[in-house]
Amino acid sequence: MVAVGPRVSRLRAPNPSAMTLDGTNGYIVDGGDGAWIAIDPGPDAPEHIAAFVDAANAAGAHYDAILITHGHPDHYPAAAPLSRATGAPVYAHTSALFPHDRKLAEGDRVRAGNASLLALHTPGHARDHLVYVLEGERALFTGDVIIGVGTVAIAPPNGDMRVYQRTLHRLRDEYSDASAIYGGHGPEMHDARAKIDEYIAHRERREAEILAILTAGPANIPDMVATIYRDVDHRLWPAAARQVLAYLIALEREGRITATPLNVELTPEQHALLAPDLRRIVHERELAVVRAELGFTDEPPRLVEYALRS
Repeated sequence: MVAVGPRVSRLRAPNPSAMTLDGTNGYIVDGGDGAWIAIDPGPDAPEHIAAFVDAANAAGAHYDAILITHGHPDHYPAAAPLSRATGAPVYAHTSALFPHDRKLAEGDRVRAGNASLLALHTPGHARDHLVYVLEGERALFTGDVIIGVGTVAIAPPNGDMRVYQRTLHRLRDEYSDASAIYGGHGPEMHDARAKIDEYIAHRERREAEILAILTAGPANIPDMVATIYRDVDHRLWPAAARQVLAYLIALEREGRITATPLNVELTPEQHALLAPDLRRIVHERELAVVRAELGFTDEPPRLVEYALRS
């Protein structure tokens, strides 16, 4: 357990990977008088669950609540066994599909001791995503909305680019003065405005790159990925393709582009990009996280040509 704030400690899960960086960050908020709140206890790893339990026992503390930011499999599975071990109820968004005891909606609060956490509904990365605000300190627990290193996956069908961008603008408008951002992965962040601005600018830049390609003529996703991500490890191109798709869905909904399915056979390279054999890319233990984050299904892929609407 590492202290990262005046009342906040971090317990990082033992699940490092390309999607989770050094591992998923779990947090403990000390509400005083021995009352603690756990946030995102992570995967169902016995040693990680024991670390949460042992930390409380060593401090003579108890958990009053277990909060989950969203239902991706590197964030929530330890909640149920941690609840059984401690008696603390599990809180999640009203639309969450994983087991939980109490539902949270926009504006709800969870209190333990003198700590109060305000729930903000922050969809875009996932429909059931919540960001928690530690009131008094105005610190944000952002799950996978904002992380400490790099950017996050926004992939259909669970991810929505425009909704995500609205979430980022909301956080900038309302919490650019936050004392800290505690993300679901990577280190804590202490310049909230700069980090949120960086995230907003990144999304705007990627969209501009896509539109620049389409200005030159119709294109498909494999062609766009090969241009925009030419300097990125090719093993990450399937993930990049899902990001590009999220932008294209938004642009098509807004009537700015057209999408025309092509009745052609995919090349092996196109097929590997749009419907990759994930077992050749990631370890078996990472498959559930990758599928959840990137939205891959078993449906056969189709090549689609995108063009600016005239």
